Amino acid sequence: MANNINKARADFPILDQQVNDERLAYLDNAATVQRPTPVLQKLMDFYQHDNANVHRGVHTLAERATEDYEQARVKVQHFINAQSSDEIIFTKGCTDGLNLVASTYGEQNVHAGDEIVISIMEHHSNLIPWQQLAIKKGATLKYIGLTPDGELDMKDAARQITDKTKIVAVAHASNVLGVVNPLRELAELAHSHGAVLVGDGAQAVPHMPVDVSALDVDFYAFSGHKMMSPMGIGVLYGKADLLRAMPPYQYGGEMIGDVHRQESTWADIPFKFEAGTQNIAGAVGLGAAVDYLKELGMENVQRAEQDLVDYVLPQLEELPYVTVYGPQDPGHHTGVIAFNLDGLHPHDVATALDMDGVAVRAGHHCAQPLMEELGLTATARASFYFYNTKQDADQLIKAIKETKEFFNGGTF
Repeated sequence: MANNINKARADFPILDQQVNDERLAYLDNAATVQRPTPVLQKLMDFYQHDNANVHRGVHTLAERATEDYEQARVKVQHFINAQSSDEIIFTKGCTDGLNLVASTYGEQNVHAGDEIVISIMEHHSNLIPWQQLAIKKGATLKYIGLTPDGELDMKDAARQITDKTKIVAVAHASNVLGVVNPLRELAELAHSHGAVLVGDGAQAVPHMPVDVSALDVDFYAFSGHKMMSPMGIGVLYGKADLLRAMPPYQYGGEMIGDVHRQESTWADIPFKFEAGTQNIAGAVGLGAAVDYLKELGMENVQRAEQDLVDYVLPQLEELPYVTVYGPQDPGHHTGVIAFNLDGLHPHDVATALDMDGVAVRAGHHCAQPLMEELGLTATARASFYFYNTKQDADQLIKAIKETKEFFNGGTF
């Protein structure tokens, strides 16, 4: 395992390839990141030596698998500074975690006439569960707007959050605008009105130090595949007193205390929310990814990405035919950069960039209300991770210039 972030790229063999006869510059990290060799090796080792179901078995393999699974929970607890490993629930991903909160805490605590407040920049995963809960309960769904430079408007937040508000749900970092939202300030505002704060950490936990205790969030969800673990694993953090008061999300094995013919009791947290056989290997892989990130140091990860943004964002802004969305100041911008080329559809841009070996995303990025707010249907999006380099950034800029030239009548 590389303990130097400048050498870490060597741990990602997938990056060492050509696409369309060009060097690969993988810049679709907001969608999913790549996995380093130590994480892949841990997965292989688990399947080859420890694979068994957890908690119920007393044989050696079952005990080793259980130890690996629960150690992963403890690793996540320390990684985000939760007070107890009981506050860490393994889920299928960030979407699953947010749906869990809406279907349990939301179902229990939101009633007709209440309010749910989210921001206009939310990913659909942190919008539709609250939208559907509001419809079901006869509650009102309200949106916090943006400042002119694309950041969360905290003055509007103070207007939208009232004594009728039961839930405030906001992304820690935007998957389109590249902004980091002030969750601690939002938590204070929500709590002053008796509401809880739900944080969507999908674009934050892999990229910066996150301390859920310092943020004072009530719930916080994130995905493993955006931080180098296998797909299909995620985490929901919740304050223990809230989790204990919530009903189960699903029913079946593992989540029970006692089962009788006409009634059942539930296990304590976190097991109450982990019905059935979980993604054990995914959790073990997530634990390995946490180990890898801790070895690098999250401050170093954040600094490496900021250096890339400082390098590439001004170059994009200098191109007269490129529009960048979100803050223009690199210091206020994460490694997620959404942009458009004048007169070109984002899908055409992404296809052309792929011909130059540059992998970016194009579309509405599961944020259609934000697109409507910006007067757009779609954007292209380049998103960086710590293993990206200035060479990747240079390749992006070069490919954008060649794309514009091609569509103006030139050739590749």
